[in-house]
Amino acid sequence: MFMECNINRNRKNCTCTYEPCTKKGRCCECISYHRLHGELPGCLFPPNAERTYDRSVKNFINIQRQK
Repeated sequence: MFMECNINRNRKNCTCTYEPCTKKGRCCECISYHRLHGELPGCLFPPNAERTYDRSVKNFINIQRQK
């Protein structure tokens, strides 16, 4: 089943603070990009951690352990 991307709706819910990002609202592109670089997308991080732009899996695990 193919789903059409609703970029406008996705952009409203996007928590990424990296302003020159060309992938905002294009979740599949964002996930693919970060996966290729061994990272996770910013929307998986809490706001204070997202702002550091450290999208590493190691950082994500450390944050989850602190909960």
